[in-house]
Amino acid sequence: MILVGCGAPNRGMGWYHAVQMLEEQCPSASLDYVVEPWFMGAGADSDAGKDFGVWQGEAEAKYGTKFAVSLEDLPPAEAPRLALISGRTADNPRLLSESIAHGAKCIYLEKPGAPTVVELEGMKTEADAANVEVLMGYNKNVCKYVRNTREFAETVDGSHVTFVSNNAYENTPESLGECFERNAEGMLKNMAIHELALLVSFYDVTVDSIASVTADKEFSSLQTLKGPSGEDFTDFDKIKFTIETKTGKKVSVAADRCGGTDSYATVSDASGEEVFRYYMPDDDDKVLVKELEAKYPDAMPYFFTQDPDYITVKERVAKHTVDGKPAEGVATIQIAIDTLKVAEYLTPILREQLA
Repeated sequence: MILVGCGAPNRGMGWYHAVQMLEEQCPSASLDYVVEPWFMGAGADSDAGKDFGVWQGEAEAKYGTKFAVSLEDLPPAEAPRLALISGRTADNPRLLSESIAHGAKCIYLEKPGAPTVVELEGMKTEADAANVEVLMGYNKNVCKYVRNTREFAETVDGSHVTFVSNNAYENTPESLGECFERNAEGMLKNMAIHELALLVSFYDVTVDSIASVTADKEFSSLQTLKGPSGEDFTDFDKIKFTIETKTGKKVSVAADRCGGTDSYATVSDASGEEVFRYYMPDDDDKVLVKELEAKYPDAMPYFFTQDPDYITVKERVAKHTVDGKPAEGVATIQIAIDTLKVAEYLTPILREQLA
């Protein structure tokens, strides 16, 4: 396994992927190389860069992991090579090209994959031509709460499912402004993209199948805030909407940057009364969350609630790279393309409804 784009310790998703693999949570994956261009390059003298340097030293000493500034610094692959790309979204097209050029047999690409549909489609074309499979880090596709909710909804006549996603940012202009700038692709291409992937994967939602989308104006909020750079960024800090397809299916999504650490899903009956709710984490998983909070007190809280699912996706993709058997439930790059199309389609419509 090569981790391409680690990010800052305690904040970067790539860093948490590394921690899980170094601690042997994914039996089929050996993390041999970490490629981090920024914190080993121009960003090395920043506070986060210094933190990265400390963690790098610890990982090298304890696990023998090798670190590199670029993929060009790596030796040729001697075993099936899986590249886990967890860099900035804008860098992903280039990082995918470099990973293919340097021997990746399979690529695990973090969501949303690329800033635009056109770029993501180009990445699929390039990977197909090189006979390299690209699978996506949509971990909620394999979540226990999603599976349980879908199974329960099938037992209820006229059921309506709502997927709810929460993050734990402070509800201040400074905190949200930093969030808006760091995730400049926007709420639907960033935080809520997991829920859109569920709709594409399990509810037949595509741009062509959508009959209508309706924002919940009472719940939703669209703001323009200054990021750390001083530039203005406009995004949803929370959004809720219902999609109806041309075949009459309805499903809802809610996402709140400041809603806490839990995600959950609900099922309502034909009268609109909620009859089922399942949380992530559930009671069993909360024990693990407390252990991880104690172990990594400075890390982003959402890492812990999704910890088992991150492991599941990585293990399935790694095992697939070794034995060629299907990675059950893991989203393909085609699902990612369809999901990103939906995000691009919905964003201006929802903005207009909330203007």
